[in-house]
Formats: sequence, structure tokens, C-alpha cells
Amino acid sequence: MKNKHIIAIVVIAISIAAILSTVADSSTYASFATALKSPNKTFHVVGLLVRERPQEYNPEVDADLFTFYMKDMEGIEKKVLLHMARPQDFEKSEQIVVIGKMEGDEFVAHDILMKCPSKYNDPKSEIESMSRN
Repeated sequence: MKNKHIIAIVVIAISIAAILSTVADSSTYASFATALKSPNKTFHVVGLLVRERPQEYNPEVDADLFTFYMKDMEGIEKKVLLHMARPQDFEKSEQIVVIGKMEGDEFVAHDILMKCPSKYNDPKSEIESMSRN
């Protein structure tokens, strides 16, 4: 075999190994119940903000800790400890995805994704509704 072929085979083998390790480490969407069963695994939990429960953010004490309560799509409510600053327009979010792990009875998140209604409204339907008025 030529050196080019050997190098190509090595590069392909390394690429396949990298892809397989990425797929194995990737987190999955789950409920709080599923995350509770595998506390060492990272999950994406989809849910809604529980507006009746308190939210705590005190940047003078810890600027990288925001706590709130969230209800997942199965209706299970848990306290979420987000190790980030409080996201802008948090209350306006329609749906929340927290990324992290269960620790005891709390979900410790290192990232958050929010679906805000204003970002996803269809501009065409807004114009139509305005023209009806």
C-alpha cells in the first residue's frame, strides 16, 4: 500500500471514532423522572415555568445562580438551579428547555433554551389580524 492510502485509512478511522464518541456522549430529551433514574447523565428537560412559585436571583451573593420551578411535559414539578445569570425576558418564555443533571431532588442546569412567543409568531398572521381591526 502507498503511504497516501495508509494515511487516508488512519484519518477515516479517527473520524469514525470521534463521531461515535460524540453520539455516545450526547444528551437526550427526557422528563424529570427519567433524569432522576440516571443522575450522572446529562439530559434536556422540556417544560413550563411554574409562575406561582418563587424565582431567586441575587447577583450580589452569586451572579451565576438563578433558581426557579419548572413543570416537565409529564406534569412533574422540580426546582431548577441554573448556574448562569438570570436570562433576559425569562417570564415571557412559552417553553423552557434546561440542560443538566438531577442532583437529589433538584435539577442542576448548566444551560437553558427558551421559546419566546414573539420570536415565533407568523408575521403574515399578525398583519392579517391587524387588518381585521
